[in-house]
Amino acid sequence: MDQLSDRINNLSTSATLAMAAKARELRAEGKDIIGLSLGEPDFNTPDFVKEAAIKAVNDNYNSYTPVDGYVELKDAIITKFKRDNGLDYSRSQIVVSTGAKQSLYNIASVMLNDGDEVILPCPYWVSYADIVKLNGGVPVEVKTDISNDFKMTAEQLEAAITPKTKMLWYSSPCNPSGSVYSEEELRAIADVLQKYPNIYVASDEIYEHINFIGGHHSMAQFEDMYDRTITINGVSKAFAMTGWRIGYIGAPDWIARACNKMQGQVTSGANCIAQRAVISALEADPSRIKYMIDEFKERRKLILGLLDGIDGFKTNEPEGAFYVFPNVSAYFGKTVKGKTINNATDMSLFLLEEALVATVTGEAFGNPDCIRISYAASQEQIIEAIKRIKEALS
Repeated sequence: MDQLSDRINNLSTSATLAMAAKARELRAEGKDIIGLSLGEPDFNTPDFVKEAAIKAVNDNYNSYTPVDGYVELKDAIITKFKRDNGLDYSRSQIVVSTGAKQSLYNIASVMLNDGDEVILPCPYWVSYADIVKLNGGVPVEVKTDISNDFKMTAEQLEAAITPKTKMLWYSSPCNPSGSVYSEEELRAIADVLQKYPNIYVASDEIYEHINFIGGHHSMAQFEDMYDRTITINGVSKAFAMTGWRIGYIGAPDWIARACNKMQGQVTSGANCIAQRAVISALEADPSRIKYMIDEFKERRKLILGLLDGIDGFKTNEPEGAFYVFPNVSAYFGKTVKGKTINNATDMSLFLLEEALVATVTGEAFGNPDCIRISYAASQEQIIEAIKRIKEALS
């Protein structure tokens, strides 16, 4: 260990991936684990997207791609941004990467110097804080709770800003809470940022289409924020393409150029076959994936109804994504089946070992009172999982 860099020794392991690995180990021992920990749709990739990939293989797409993505894919992304978000980007403003996670890493590495502060409304996606730290930045957590649907207010943002603040990172719909920022809420945040022209925004919109209220809004839609916003998106969630690893950004020209330069030294271009398939995905009308969204909405109703029957689980109704983020602090300090539950991490481990259900501690997302439960699982699995949780805690 002492030969490894301080950078890697100080890095947290991804909590979602760690829980998935632990669940796999227990399955290998013959335990019947229900996995509600990973943020991964349980649908198959749509057939029309798979057919585009097969065609790309048969058309002999097998060479290095441009670092920032095929021109045809960039054009599909430009069309998508205009159609779905009312955003105008040119080719030079688009960079395609190996998943939205790499897009975020690129942004941190080209924007942050040592000591620069990045505001993260809590809860935030598990990798934000570590990506910021890896690039010399300092995560500044803004606490929210279930009473205001886990959304940061403009007043909270203003209170968190210091002379060292360089960026704000947020996701909407949010992973892990499923919260969706309304146009009015984003406008209030933008109004605060007007007073601080040197603060930039990373708007993570990977769950954009998994939205149950029918209205998605982007920070870049405001004219006075367009030149200070980097919009991050991808196909993992809405198109059930997690393993295809394609994400992308729309950004001010100079930031996109910097991300392209960085990527050229790290991974080069994203997978050629996946890129060709994503052209078909993004050119398709979003109605072609509506069946998945409708099913997630049904499951949300199901899981919230079931969780209501568990004493001590406090829930709200998430407006997007496929997670519930119940507050479980009523159990802290209690001993169940000989195990004392002191925090959300204890609760997640207890549920894995006693109920054989994998969840993720909210501590990893900056909220130690909650756990994240993914409902990207069949209705039968959801019913069985919540039944097990209820029995283990009774």
